[in-house]
Amino acid sequence: MTYAKAPDGIRIEWQSEGDAARPPLLLLAGQSNNHHWWDGVRTDFHAIRRTVTLDWRGTGASDKPDEPYSTGQFADDAVAVLDHLGIERADVYGTSMGGRVAQHLAARHPDRVRALVLGCTSPGGPHAAERGPDIRRALAQPDPAAVQRALADLMYTPAFTAAHPGPYQTLGDPAMPAYARRRHLTASNRHDAWELLPRIAAPTLVVHGGDDRFNPVANAPLLAERIPGARMEIIPGARHAYFEEFRELASPLVRDFLEAAA
Repeated sequence: MTYAKAPDGIRIEWQSEGDAARPPLLLLAGQSNNHHWWDGVRTDFHAIRRTVTLDWRGTGASDKPDEPYSTGQFADDAVAVLDHLGIERADVYGTSMGGRVAQHLAARHPDRVRALVLGCTSPGGPHAAERGPDIRRALAQPDPAAVQRALADLMYTPAFTAAHPGPYQTLGDPAMPAYARRRHLTASNRHDAWELLPRIAAPTLVVHGGDDRFNPVANAPLLAERIPGARMEIIPGARHAYFEEFRELASPLVRDFLEAAA
């Protein structure tokens, strides 16, 4: 069996790679994406960690109920996966919406998170720095191909896309039902962890691409200042998918942080 049952009975598909004897690192993907979001970089961590991923409800092989989703509920799904695997504590690395989920996980379940990495993410709510109206218009185009091109440009630099023509694993789960995409978008848009952030006790690293317009880089200092003792690292020139395009910088940065975390 490769799925865990969430508190409401929904089946959440999980994946585990690397040496099972190593400490676990839970990797949380972005909105409307499944575990393949991490395909390009998860092996970067296997020298020090076993990696665990999951397919969000609505994506991949997980159940896809047509009902409201929330980032808090996604955090409960992640806890269900940890429980199913018998993992008492894990390092957690969440990017984009996965970083929003990780905020809930670390604040509401502090005993389950040893160290926390929040990548290209936001506190949400009225305190967050919002993307510009031009970005929202580009992503609301009726032509799916145009939206995919706009997403790729927000994720990667032109130099990267020219050298790596795709397909890209960060542009959404292509098999995801339309209703589930809407549910994911609403869950991410309604995220507001501002009051929860001071409760995060795990050592925390905030990482962001310096040229991220999809989730503006101004959110990084908001998180770092709100979470006690958090450290912030900005990767110059990187866009939203900094962890993939700039993996030679980002992965060692995260590995070193996890190794040094108390």
